[in-house]
Amino acid sequence: MKNRIEYILLIAFSYLFRFMGLKISRKFGLIFALMFYYLIPIRKKTVLDNLRKTFPDLSEKEIKRLAFANYKSFAVTFIEIFYSPFLSKEEMKNLVKCDKEILEVVKQKYALGKGLIVLSGHIGNWEWTAASIALQLGLPFSVIIKPQRNPFVTKWLDKMRTKWGNSVVPLGVSVRQTYQVLLQKKVVAMVADQRGPIESPRIIFLGRSSAAYTGPAILALKTGAPIFYGISVRQPDMSYKAYIKEITTENLPDDENEKVVELTKRHNEFLETFIRKYPEQWFWMHKRWKY
Repeated sequence: MKNRIEYILLIAFSYLFRFMGLKISRKFGLIFALMFYYLIPIRKKTVLDNLRKTFPDLSEKEIKRLAFANYKSFAVTFIEIFYSPFLSKEEMKNLVKCDKEILEVVKQKYALGKGLIVLSGHIGNWEWTAASIALQLGLPFSVIIKPQRNPFVTKWLDKMRTKWGNSVVPLGVSVRQTYQVLLQKKVVAMVADQRGPIESPRIIFLGRSSAAYTGPAILALKTGAPIFYGISVRQPDMSYKAYIKEITTENLPDDENEKVVELTKRHNEFLETFIRKYPEQWFWMHKRWKY
């Protein structure tokens, strides 16, 4: 019953936002931020703790101001996601601005015939990034996703993700399918900014030791597929600008395990640059440093 109620609320908000239009709907971000920061705090303690440890030079007032801005940013992101089913293919394609030169580099690497691995993080609007960049490249992505607790919500999200040509591969049953996608010379896309298993190698991320998610590096080294990292940043006018960089596999250590760790460090360092520049837009609610 709880799952159905949550799903009905999702659909209701989705149509409400469609009725109001995206520009007005985004203004609800402030209302949701007030609700989930003050009235029904969701992981507020985790957010504040993560921010304090990452930015020790900020005052407590500045930390709390940044935390609230983070809640507002994520509220806007989820409003945009709820609105997504009503966007046309052309609208989605134009939502995220990206330098044409780097898109050509991505296409050239794809033409090598080894497939592609496209990574992103929970920053800006990662759902729109995957959909828009795939359309701009003309290369459908096979997106690795983590199913939600609520199966109705998962089904709704998957329908939204596949509307513009991408496909989804559920995390947990995805290893073999991911290899198959790359062996078929296609594009695998995934967010890669969450913590790895407790037994994973550790790297320094945002100044603290963290269990690393090494899956993308292992895939790249085993298949020879180039890795690109794409991040979209919300601009003051609510548009998005994408930044894409190839994560080079050159000059890696000789030891296989060390290769994996070094490549993992490289793509985490790219993400870290943007988190420090746009801290209000990253997912501080995640327990990246749980162990």
